[in-house]
Amino acid sequence: MSKQIIHTESSPAAVGPYSQAVVVPSSGRLVYLSGQLGLEPDTGELVSENFEGQVRQAFTNMQAVIEAAGGTLNSIVKLTLYLTDLSKFASANAIMADIIPEPFPARTTVEVSALPKGGQFEIEAIIAV
Repeated sequence: MSKQIIHTESSPAAVGPYSQAVVVPSSGRLVYLSGQLGLEPDTGELVSENFEGQVRQAFTNMQAVIEAAGGTLNSIVKLTLYLTDLSKFASANAIMADIIPEPFPARTTVEVSALPKGGQFEIEAIIAV
């Protein structure tokens, strides 16, 4: 899959590891992934009380679903991050930058009051395969 990254100086620059917009060809499939928490697949429980541990596990869980759909991390065109504490935004950005290859997908980050199972982080994605 080829992605065209859209960037304009007429809009503010990204404040993290993401692109302003991503264009993908209309051939192929768009896959909408449900949100993934930092849950251990075998137990369904949070992998850790630690924010960073939950973020890394959520990305691992997301990657497993992407691969099951026939994609790779390069297939991601849009991410949505949900944090219960936006003061941890920089930490989530750093982990994402370590995991997701450039060019980065488009992204939205939202602070929410609560997540299932007491999670601190959830991620959802749209991929093109």
